[in-house]
Amino acid sequence: MTNAILEPVAAPVVASTRAALYLRVSTPRQADQDLSIPDQRRQLEGYCLSQGWEAAAEFVEPGVSGTDDRRPAFQEMIDAAMEKPPAFDTIIVHSFSRFFRDQFQFEFYLRKLMKNGVHLVSITQVLGDDPASEMMRKIMTLFDEYQSKETAKHTLRAMNENARQGFWNGARPPIGYRVVEAGQRGMKIKKKLEVDPLHAETVRRIFRLALEGADGRGPIGVMAIACWLNETGIRTRYGGRWGKGMVHQVLTRTTYIGQHRFNRYDAKKGRAKPAEEHAVMEVPPIVTMAEFEAVQRSLKSRSPKMMAPRAVGGSTLLTGICFCACCGGSMTLRTGTSRSGQEYRYYTCATK
Repeated sequence: MTNAILEPVAAPVVASTRAALYLRVSTPRQADQDLSIPDQRRQLEGYCLSQGWEAAAEFVEPGVSGTDDRRPAFQEMIDAAMEKPPAFDTIIVHSFSRFFRDQFQFEFYLRKLMKNGVHLVSITQVLGDDPASEMMRKIMTLFDEYQSKETAKHTLRAMNENARQGFWNGARPPIGYRVVEAGQRGMKIKKKLEVDPLHAETVRRIFRLALEGADGRGPIGVMAIACWLNETGIRTRYGGRWGKGMVHQVLTRTTYIGQHRFNRYDAKKGRAKPAEEHAVMEVPPIVTMAEFEAVQRSLKSRSPKMMAPRAVGGSTLLTGICFCACCGGSMTLRTGTSRSGQEYRYYTCATK
């Protein structure tokens, strides 16, 4: 009996896990501390090396909140994960809070990923796939959400108090003002608003136009003011053209009478907050209280909601609510006759 010669059999090639690194910080202050982007990258790359994984992609979010999904890099990562087949096998994060600080959204995206065969791994919160681990993950993400809301509440309280003391909390100031340093408290540099002479004159001019019109011809509306500013070459602070909404915002801002209102708007709910929740910050006024109140009365009288019954129930469609965009005068209905003898109607400025 002859001995059989056995040919060597090659071992099956096992593909390494392809990992996507997701790195996020909420604020520059956090980036300066122990959760900086470079530090997260170093730890995630080290974890991949220890597991024998390939770092196939990296998505960086430098300075956005984890409470919602309006994050460009996050959405780019999700799109790549939902490809058929997915661009990677696993998403790794420093902690689950880097992925989301909203428990509902966390579970929604996690299940979406899992349906396409993509896993999510936290290198500081290693959990299994059993029911107990699932419960622990949900508790962790729920606590992350609670902690985020508590932090936001305390931060807002501190910012409200900062505003009440007359200090600027950041962001772009209203036209007519500029931000200046007002001293240092501990490690923090406090800032205030001061009048910007160049653009403050534009604000005063807008109020004068609303009260007196161009060349003293009588009050004009916001659209007419915007037209006048654009036609005379007066631009916004950043060189743009004026629009109706921008003019209206200037005319209704209490900032210009020395009372800047902070915390006026709830961005998450998309609505204005009640006046009692505002923090009033004292700033140098640009117009007088008498001028401001006179403009508010004028705006109110022009509002369609406040029109007299004759204006709302007039025989013509635009009676009392249509004004000339150039001079602010009322538009009146006139008739004409075409060459064919047919009568037609049109609106024209009553002052012309």
